[in-house]
Amino acid sequence: QVQLVESGGGLVQPGGSLRLSCAASGSIFSFSIETMAWYRQPPGKQRELVAVITSGSRTNYLDSVKGRFTISRDNAKNTLYLQMNSLKPEDTAVYYCNRALGSDYRPIDSWGQGTQVTISS
Repeated sequence: QVQLVESGGGLVQPGGSLRLSCAASGSIFSFSIETMAWYRQPPGKQRELVAVITSGSRTNYLDSVKGRFTISRDNAKNTLYLQMNSLKPEDTAVYYCNRALGSDYRPIDSWGQGTQVTISS
């Protein structure tokens, strides 16, 4: 089992920026070979995939965040990042990270506590 700890959320004004981090650990786990992803759950809505990064650092994004969000990874630190710029109120959500599997990037592990992102003036 992999443990995932998200951090970096907060309250920012529209147009602002945040950088989320996800620290991953586990006894039988090699971060560098895993496809990792960020998901989010807006209030009252279902969780959705936001961004994916493969072991070869190929990336894919939800259309609504393309050009504003950047997913990256530091394999030496077993850490996943999400740089979020030009934030909008509709980005308000709890953000989670997870390993992702398959062409539809299904989450593999139990969810961490997530980190709350609130965009409001």
